Amino acid sequence: MPVHRPGPVHPRPLTAVVAALLAALSLTLPLSTAHAATTPARGSAHMGMGVLAHDGQDGTPTTGDVTQTEGVDVSGHQGNVAWSTLWNSGVRWAYTKATEGTYYTNPYFAQQYNGSYNIGMIRGSYHFATPDTTSGATQANYFADHGGGWSRDGKTLPGALDIEWNPYGAACYGKSAGAMVSWIADFLNTYRARTGRDAVIYTATSWWTQCTGNYGGFASDNPLWIARYASDPGTLPAGWSYYTMWQYTSSGPTVGDHDKFNGALDRVVALANG
Repeated sequence: MPVHRPGPVHPRPLTAVVAALLAALSLTLPLSTAHAATTPARGSAHMGMGVLAHDGQDGTPTTGDVTQTEGVDVSGHQGNVAWSTLWNSGVRWAYTKATEGTYYTNPYFAQQYNGSYNIGMIRGSYHFATPDTTSGATQANYFADHGGGWSRDGKTLPGALDIEWNPYGAACYGKSAGAMVSWIADFLNTYRARTGRDAVIYTATSWWTQCTGNYGGFASDNPLWIARYASDPGTLPAGWSYYTMWQYTSSGPTVGDHDKFNGALDRVVALANG
């Protein structure tokens, strides 16, 4: 009876072996490594970048009988903005991203900042904070030097500090609540020394609670710009009994981020005049 011997063993192609190893390795990679592949590029952050994921979904604002004034906020993400379209839709104020950290300036800043002003809007600029890269004072100076200044012309709002979820890593930028409060104070004090104005604070209640311990010490001087995509702004951070501005959606007409100023147009002018 013939003996059936096994045939020769053919080695797997090297590419197949590598592919199998990579596939196995991907199953054991830590979440932080997988996240790194989708981390956005530095400089691409903008107001409300983390709000949809953390603090409610887009909704129709319910403002009751309170007179409010429509506004927008824009960044390099929007490119050249159709300001006449926004003006004709009733938008009367705007904020433009000027800077982020100490490494980024918005390439569309001139078109956005000057364009809103030229169409008749009251405008301001904002800084996206990265507390893990440089000090609050350093970033406030960078902001003031690159579009964050202020002039008493009745059409320029005080600069805004956008302090929210870190799009590049840990939500609180690796800082304790106390260290975060100190960083914010450093920024605000320096900005006031440079411009004579108290900066607006843009944030979301859930982030503020998590990352500052719901600190209430800035409410007496710094106007609140609350971010919440829902039918109402919800519970405000400690210390503030009312909001000055509310970013209520990221999917509005013409540009995504739309806001309500908590008052009529004359109150927007009053904030601009200080």
